[in-house]
Amino acid sequence: MAEHRHKRETTARRKPRAALVAGPFALVATVSVVTLGVIAANPGGHDLVAQDAGSDLSAGILARDTISRSSSRLEAKVLQKAFDRNAVRAATLRAVQHADTKLWTTTVLNLWSGPDDAATQVGELDAGKHVLVTGRKTADRVEVVVDGESRWVTAGYLSDEQPPTAAAGLSMAPCPDPGVENGLTASAVYVYRSVCHAFPQITSYGGWDAHGEHASGKALDIMTSDKPLGDAIAAFLQSHASELHLFDVIWWDRIWTPERASEGWRGYGNHGSATANHMDHVHVSTY
Repeated sequence: MAEHRHKRETTARRKPRAALVAGPFALVATVSVVTLGVIAANPGGHDLVAQDAGSDLSAGILARDTISRSSSRLEAKVLQKAFDRNAVRAATLRAVQHADTKLWTTTVLNLWSGPDDAATQVGELDAGKHVLVTGRKTADRVEVVVDGESRWVTAGYLSDEQPPTAAAGLSMAPCPDPGVENGLTASAVYVYRSVCHAFPQITSYGGWDAHGEHASGKALDIMTSDKPLGDAIAAFLQSHASELHLFDVIWWDRIWTPERASEGWRGYGNHGSATANHMDHVHVSTY
């Protein structure tokens, strides 16, 4: 009996061993079959195929994400530009609709489509025109309203006062040196332009400065030491005193005023130098 029990116990212990041994073999066989199947289906290496597939998927996601972000940025820029253009149009429309102030043009002015250097010329505005202004301006240009449209003109040539209309023998056409007009009133500008065109040989003028009648912007010095030429200029001014709104003319140590025209030229007196005695220029002032 003892031996029989011993054999039975031995047999009982061996069965688990067989199972333990068989288990790993079964696992190896299963893995081998699966591996062979994958290799057969993907000759050349399943690891590479799996890696490539993962890479393609990742690349696709990244590409879509990059395109999406780029498209969003592009759309944002397009929308911003459209918004800016609409804002500019709206501001211009408001300025044109609310314009209620008129100024006079003192010379022929080019009309520009905008306030910057990229603007194009779209016409001209004659001198002596009463034109609506919007109040918008830059350092170089002022916005006006012409035929209901926004236009821009060079700053410095609009005035509250109506400029005089050129009479026979006089001119309001611009002169070669527009800088002379800086600080001058419309009447003084009229004198300058008329003399400039009547006597083109005169190339030097004295306009605004901080002394005497010149400080008001109403006076002009016509520079010449040529007595016959100066006499001709003075006579020209006397003949157009009414149209030019003259206050006085001083030349070669003499003075003439419209109010005392019947007295002709009167002595001016010695003031200490050729320039102070007006021997090198014809001085003219306006009201």
